[in-house]
Amino acid sequence: MGVKNYLIEGVSGTGKTSVATELQRRGHHLIHGDRELAYKGDPETGEPLDGSAHEYILDVPFGHKHHLWNVDKVKSLVADRSHPITFFCGGSRNFHCFIDLFDGVFVLNVDLDTLNSRLSSRGFGGKPGEREAIVRLHTTQEDTPKNAMSIDATAPLASVVNDILSKC
Repeated sequence: MGVKNYLIEGVSGTGKTSVATELQRRGHHLIHGDRELAYKGDPETGEPLDGSAHEYILDVPFGHKHHLWNVDKVKSLVADRSHPITFFCGGSRNFHCFIDLFDGVFVLNVDLDTLNSRLSSRGFGGKPGEREAIVRLHTTQEDTPKNAMSIDATAPLASVVNDILSKC
């Protein structure tokens, strides 16, 4: 949806939603990927999971592995050039299917103490199984796009957003 399109990624608790809200407050066009594009699907085929598959609710690693974005919808949004810049915020396990469409990719990073503090004060990530999965992903960086620009998300929100905008 933009002449330039950027992806903002990071594990749960790094500040993607806060950054998205601030970008919108400043007048930037934004897609909340986890709200507008996400579904639970087969990571190999992209086929949606059967509605009766409740494993992703009870099994955090299973749910994470099957958290996908609709690739056709991402492609369609990127092709629409009606905004100067569009930011896509959120995470997906199939980003490799569309990451090349973006002009840049940012990954929000925080230290482990900050991550644990943020997770303890929110819904998702506050429970032990959720937190263990998030901390493992934070530590291994296994789901982090390799060509991404790292953003220090421990800084004040305004500084984080200014840092992102300065690189666009």
